[in-house]
Amino acid sequence: MTSSARPDELGAFLKARRADLSPRTVGLPEGGAHRRVPGLRREEVAALASISTDYYTRLEQGRMQASAPVLNTLARVLRLDDDQRTYLFQLAGRPSDKPARRSAQKAQPRLQRLLDDLATTPGIILGRCMDILAWNPLAAALVTDFSNIPEKQRNYIRLVFTDPRMRELYADWKNVAHTCVAQLRMEAARTPENPRLAALVGELSVQDADFRRWWADHHVAVRGVGTKTLRHPVVGELTLDWDTLASTADTDQQLVVWSAEPGSPSHDALRILASWAGATASASASATTETGRERPPSDTSSA
Repeated sequence: MTSSARPDELGAFLKARRADLSPRTVGLPEGGAHRRVPGLRREEVAALASISTDYYTRLEQGRMQASAPVLNTLARVLRLDDDQRTYLFQLAGRPSDKPARRSAQKAQPRLQRLLDDLATTPGIILGRCMDILAWNPLAAALVTDFSNIPEKQRNYIRLVFTDPRMRELYADWKNVAHTCVAQLRMEAARTPENPRLAALVGELSVQDADFRRWWADHHVAVRGVGTKTLRHPVVGELTLDWDTLASTADTDQQLVVWSAEPGSPSHDALRILASWAGATASASASATTETGRERPPSDTSSA
């Protein structure tokens, strides 16, 4: 440790700050059992920060030196303000150079134009951490209506693990989900200090045992091409090839499209789905009066 580090005070500060937070504050279930400690448990802080419980315990006990990326993550997890964050770094004996915030991603115009022209091909634009930046109507009809998902939660791997409809949609959900984790692992190697990624990993680690186990396996994969079988509630089973087109203007953006062999049953099913999606959109538009007020929606379940 550096000579300016104060590990005992660092541990006491971390313990005090986690005691200030309730599980509900950070999106964790309260749990029915009586909690023996106020605030968050050590294992809950560790999971949210994507580090081992043993590592975090050693930090609180003054037996481990924290790296700057870990300190940044802990500052986010513990909801520290700027002064508290500076103090945290001082106790750890490290300079407090707050990383610049990354601006919110927007779909690249060229990718967006290409996506908009894909009338009979489902496509989405993925950004950092698999955030869904844009999609076309057929992708919404094939996967889910992304517009109904709050923007901050509009993330593909998050949907794969938290939306029960995704488990029904993918015939081989475990393989799809495991591949998503491996792709996210590859991104983590490129941007290890990305707070958005750390928050996503922490959230999914707490919520899903499969994610937690597969993340710990450290398998990696590059998003390229593949084939998936989907069980769609409107057109039935489809076997689709997926391909990835990277943006040269922003290497953190990729257009992912699904397609089928011409003349195949899946190709025909995509055409039927495109017609169904168009008819559904027309019916929705007709529900709006000339004055711009919507008529009461009919009681139909969504796909």
